[in-house]
Amino acid sequence: MCAHAGFLLGSRETLLETKDGGRTWEPRSVAAAKDEGFNYRFNSISFNGKEGWIVGKPAILLRTTDGGDNWERVPLSAKLPGNPVLICALPGEPGRAEMTTDQGAVYTTSNGAYTWTAAVQETVDATLNRTVSSGISGASYYEGSFSNVQRSPSGDYVAVSSRGNFFLTWSPGQTYWQPHNRPTARRVQNMGWTPSNSLWLATRGGDVYLSPESGISERFDQAKLGSRGFGILDVGFSPSKVGYAVGGSGTLLKSEDNGATWKRDRSTDGIAGNLYEIKFTESGSGFILGNDGILLRYIAA
Repeated sequence: MCAHAGFLLGSRETLLETKDGGRTWEPRSVAAAKDEGFNYRFNSISFNGKEGWIVGKPAILLRTTDGGDNWERVPLSAKLPGNPVLICALPGEPGRAEMTTDQGAVYTTSNGAYTWTAAVQETVDATLNRTVSSGISGASYYEGSFSNVQRSPSGDYVAVSSRGNFFLTWSPGQTYWQPHNRPTARRVQNMGWTPSNSLWLATRGGDVYLSPESGISERFDQAKLGSRGFGILDVGFSPSKVGYAVGGSGTLLKSEDNGATWKRDRSTDGIAGNLYEIKFTESGSGFILGNDGILLRYIAA
């Protein structure tokens, strides 16, 4: 969209729009999603100019060509492996997008979703059946879906298995997802990408690890942080590369050295709730989403 306009997604077809940088939000009704008696949870939204996409669960795909004023329903095959969890509007000509499901299917379209091309040729289950004897700890306990998945600006993906036993990566051109052992005994909570295109990893015990290498890697260094024993649920970086980690009981940590060390940020000490997700936009806007409708807006110092 633009520096001052954006959308917020949620369950029960929740779609909120802001036109003032997140200071105020107005609910938007999506008529195309109000049928069949389903309560859709919108999982991901992405724009390229005025063209935007939304995916959700149960499997639903919506498209707009007028900046979100109107949304149309795009049919999805009943044979789609899993539910769409991530959508990326690709740069360049209109009509280009990349969609990912919680079972590892990746599809691309270049004609406004009239046709889709499968980018991954093998299911994650099939991959693990081949590699279960290759030393991937916990692969035999895989339950068939990802707990979360993130895409880097260069098109690489990282996903966490539903139980957090291991993680998987995929790069354009590969025919299947590559499983990796986690770098610690603690299970993986979440993973994502830093501004330098390297991986970060948060464990269910409240630790944060960062890869010293750009791109996909199995090398991780543990960061120094004081999370007070609360789990870290998400990590985000501002355009100026200042890092923030959020978690249980209003936990907010800040890093100004590329994630090597983290210090407590007391600006959320009065927040009585868990902070689940943090996102920054290219324009510098930042938001933290928590339980029970908690929404925090970043105010640059």
